[in-house]
Amino acid sequence: MELTNTALVDDVRSVVVATLGVEDRADTLVPSTPLLGSLPELDSLAVVELLAALQERFDIEFDDEDVTAESFETLGSLTALVESKLA
Repeated sequence: MELTNTALVDDVRSVVVATLGVEDRADTLVPSTPLLGSLPELDSLAVVELLAALQERFDIEFDDEDVTAESFETLGSLTALVESKLA
């Protein structure tokens, strides 16, 4: 998946970085960066916190069926989820 909306990727990255407290790795997070299972900071509680932060930042609502392992697989897949809710 190739995302062309770099501003949205940057916005989602900033929410991920702030929520997970991974400021020291912010520059390494690109759309293909694995998240779930690769970032120890992204545990089940952090997923809930991240969803809440994304909903607040983008004024969107996630449904239960949106919360899948695939959605949190990479920064790109998470950005695509946000983008789908903004459409």
